[in-house]
Amino acid sequence: MSKFEDNPFSDPTIDNPFADPAVQQVARNTNNATQGLDDYNPFDGQPNTNQTPAQQPTQPAIMQAVSPPSSGQYTRPSQPQQSAGPPNNFTTADFQRRQEELERKAEELARREAELRAGSAGRRNNWPPLPAMCPVQPCFYQDINVDIPLEFQRVVRHLYYLWMFHALVLSVNIIAAMSLMFSGLGVETFGLAILYFILLTPFSFLCWYRPIYKAFRSDSSFNFMVFFFIFLFQILITVVQSIGFSGGGSCGLITSINAFSTSVAAGIIAMLATVGFITAAVADVLLMAKVHRIYRSTGASIAKAQAEFTTEFLRNQHVQTAASNAAAAAFNAQVANNRY
Repeated sequence: MSKFEDNPFSDPTIDNPFADPAVQQVARNTNNATQGLDDYNPFDGQPNTNQTPAQQPTQPAIMQAVSPPSSGQYTRPSQPQQSAGPPNNFTTADFQRRQEELERKAEELARREAELRAGSAGRRNNWPPLPAMCPVQPCFYQDINVDIPLEFQRVVRHLYYLWMFHALVLSVNIIAAMSLMFSGLGVETFGLAILYFILLTPFSFLCWYRPIYKAFRSDSSFNFMVFFFIFLFQILITVVQSIGFSGGGSCGLITSINAFSTSVAAGIIAMLATVGFITAAVADVLLMAKVHRIYRSTGASIAKAQAEFTTEFLRNQHVQTAASNAAAAAFNAQVANNRY
């Protein structure tokens, strides 16, 4: 056995292959390459960190295409939410005060909503604008910005301005008639001018302006028909006033020409009234044509106006009371006849 345990390369006469420096370098490289493989476990899921960068296997970088998310799958990046809770120094009194403010705001919103639903009947009248100390209070509620739809507000304002212009012309007519009276051309013109102003101003507001206001407010065909019927007479009266027949109570064209022969100042004032009457007549025709176009575009008709009139007539409380009284009287009379 001792023979096998002896180093065969101990004899200096025999060449030792492992003494070659090239063989020793290869052996060292092999040991370094296998050193990391001894401790590597392929089943632990961890990379082999013992390998040197030169020994670790390299793989080419592959760009993978990522499809963009659809619009329904897109979500905004979450932002840090602020705490909506009250601060730590909030007391019970602060909570109560906040609750009272919220209740007041809720009551105010409820009141405004009730006013909008109630319509003009549930609001305080504001026209004519009279002072609080006046014994006569306003008779109507009027608010074009609230009652009238946005697309019809402009034409309703023009009609309102037209009514005020008629009242202005009638007041100028009184001044012109007074100047004619001082010139010795008659007293009857002055008296009739005052009468026209007193009668035509409120009647024109009630008879044609209020119906057209209601027509645009509630899309009422019946009120449209009332406006067209009354406003036609308004146009005829304004045309007659612009002509100015002698003794007719209006300082129209004929009266103004005759006034120049007596007094130039009276003739100029009368001519101002004449120009006002002519302008009012032209504005009446233009606005009536515009309202008629709107009326036709809304699909209104005479049949619809008749149906609205019948419905409103039957809903009237006085009509219902009269009908019930008449029915009761007829029933009582029938019962009395059957007794005898």
